[in-house]
Amino acid sequence: MATISLGPSPARRDALTRQIRLLVAATITYNVIEAIAAITAGTVASSTALVGFGLDSIIEVSSAAAVAWQFSARDHAVREAREKTTLRIIAVSFFALAAYVAVDSIRALTGADEAEHSIPGIALAALSLAIMPFLSAAQRRAGRELGSASAVADSKQTLLCTYLSAVLLVGLALNAALGWSWADPVAALVIAAIAVKEGRDAWQGKGCCAPSASDTSSVAKGDGCGCGSGCSCCPSGAETAR
Repeated sequence: MATISLGPSPARRDALTRQIRLLVAATITYNVIEAIAAITAGTVASSTALVGFGLDSIIEVSSAAAVAWQFSARDHAVREAREKTTLRIIAVSFFALAAYVAVDSIRALTGADEAEHSIPGIALAALSLAIMPFLSAAQRRAGRELGSASAVADSKQTLLCTYLSAVLLVGLALNAALGWSWADPVAALVIAAIAVKEGRDAWQGKGCCAPSASDTSSVAKGDGCGCGSGCSCCPSGAETAR
């Protein structure tokens, strides 16, 4: 006899929803500050990577705001109905970032601008590298347990900031230590490539799905959340007992 749980209880779902709201608010606050600092420092140093990093912060704000809009609904059914729109907003944000950064990086590599050293940029990249993984992991756990693809996608936006921080830090450090100005636009191109991948995943709704009553047959077959193969965020409560 199989015992099947189709996700968290209503009380647990409400608690996870409140947690995601708080994490989204923290993400928006930090990224507004980060965007202002990065774009200012990047403009002063003619750093494509720093400006791109700041623009990513703005896009993270738009992504988090979309998730905040989705989770502002009190009714669970309304939140689910807003899921696809939220994912589309996140995906388009990724693609817009990739397009801008790629064009500006190529322009920099062809000699239009040469990035100068930026100690404030290095400090900002190091700070983000320390903070963002914790925000991303917390939201990803809550989103997976809740079965929310948009919350998981937004956590990937935050995780992308971690990757970007590492790439940016390497590029700025090489420029500062060795005078390799080309390292800055190359780092920005890496940022653009990562953004394209994450945008595609968000558009396709990859990474998470919430089980419903119609999924009981696939759950019973051992798919966990009923999403079939490839789902990476089945609610932790979904299990099959033989």
